[in-house]
Amino acid sequence: MWFRMLVMKLSSTAVQQSPAASAAPLYAGPADVACDFCTGARRRKALMSCLTCLASCCETHLQPHYNVPVLKKHKLVPATDKLQEKMCSSHNKLMEVFCRTDQQAICYLCTMDEHKGHDTVSAAAEKAEKQKQLVTSQEEVQQKIQEKKKELKDLRQVLEGLNRSADASVEASDRIFSEMMVSIQRRRAELKQLIRDQQQNAVSQTEALLRQQEQTLDQLERRHAELEELSNTEDIITFIQSFQSLSSSTGSPVSPSVVVCPLRSFTDVTDVVSGLRDQLDNILTTTWPQISNRVCAVDVDDPAEPQTRKDFLQYSCPLSLDINTINRDLTLSEEKRKVTKTRQQQPYPDNAERFVGYGQVLCTEGLSERRYWEVERRSVREAAIAVCYKDTNRRDYFGFNDKSWCLWCYSNDYCFRHNSVNTKVSGPVSSRVGVYLDHKAGTLSFYSVSDTMTLLHTVQTTFTQPLYPGIGLTYYGDTVELCKTW
Repeated sequence: MWFRMLVMKLSSTAVQQSPAASAAPLYAGPADVACDFCTGARRRKALMSCLTCLASCCETHLQPHYNVPVLKKHKLVPATDKLQEKMCSSHNKLMEVFCRTDQQAICYLCTMDEHKGHDTVSAAAEKAEKQKQLVTSQEEVQQKIQEKKKELKDLRQVLEGLNRSADASVEASDRIFSEMMVSIQRRRAELKQLIRDQQQNAVSQTEALLRQQEQTLDQLERRHAELEELSNTEDIITFIQSFQSLSSSTGSPVSPSVVVCPLRSFTDVTDVVSGLRDQLDNILTTTWPQISNRVCAVDVDDPAEPQTRKDFLQYSCPLSLDINTINRDLTLSEEKRKVTKTRQQQPYPDNAERFVGYGQVLCTEGLSERRYWEVERRSVREAAIAVCYKDTNRRDYFGFNDKSWCLWCYSNDYCFRHNSVNTKVSGPVSSRVGVYLDHKAGTLSFYSVSDTMTLLHTVQTTFTQPLYPGIGLTYYGDTVELCKTW
């Protein structure tokens, strides 16, 4: 209180002596902090607040804190209306201490009672520590800002590249299709002209032959009429004379004989053109999935390739073996994850999906995304770990056609097979094999799984249908199980 009285007294003197007193006062507005020493209906705007006096001062009433030695020791801060928040509610003292144990600001009296024995430092020291952390945080944020700016720049470049690439692809595709249509139209016109030319030539020949045969027919009919008339002549001398006259004249008109063949037409041409159409349709049908896959493969937000087993396991999916495809030499566990080769054939009903001749089985699930699964071999001398299309030949071994890809696992080594082509595979032999499929990217990888994962073999191709995991067994008593990693 005496501080406040002293300040008031000194401020009054300062007001009388200060040249600034005659200047127009700056009054506090609604958003400003008002001076605690000003009186009257309107108070001036405070410039600083004193943490010792717990008061805010305008320019005039602040002068004693600059001039009086005892007041110079007070701590001034920019004007604030939250001075009370800086005071301890228990002791009404300035909170100049920070309790690290309770993570709160306290006054020095608090360190003697409820915070006694706690880890305390001065508020200034805590601020300095926090300031270091703040600098570190600022640096981290600044680094992230730079990284994000780079990512944004890269994404904008990707966006521009995507637009340019898509526009160029559309333009090129339009040009190529236009060229194909122009070529087809040109061949169409050529064929049409060829048919018309051949038609005109054949018609001209036929009409000429027709006229020739009509003339010959007329001559023959006249000759027939003369002979008929002679045959009706009763006078002997006239008959003899006429007969000699007819006999001495040119004989019956002769013209080349014409063998009339069955009607000939251009039907064969139509059949050939229809065959061409079917071939084009077949090419388009076969090629379109490849084109579509290439288009769909353009994906900006493509997740990174997995590196660790933990990364792979996030793509695990539930799999179960399909009893409708299992060969009769195999038995299936109740949970449909384990298969065993047996000597006694099983009474499975006939099914067009069932493998015959070889001990193989497919999973029920068709995969067309990123997927990972593991297979465990138990006392197995030879096993096939495969994927294939749904319509793979049910009489073929896995890997012996172009619709199946297979890692053959032996006791001491591996072999990869596709379309009857064998590829020797080296790598650590383990009882567990991991299979990673990225259908969109056309990637199929096999891993030896133990304490670590070792890549055995990778296939890069284009998959046009969903892939079904499969298992094949050769020797009786061997067992393979789909591991439950999901």
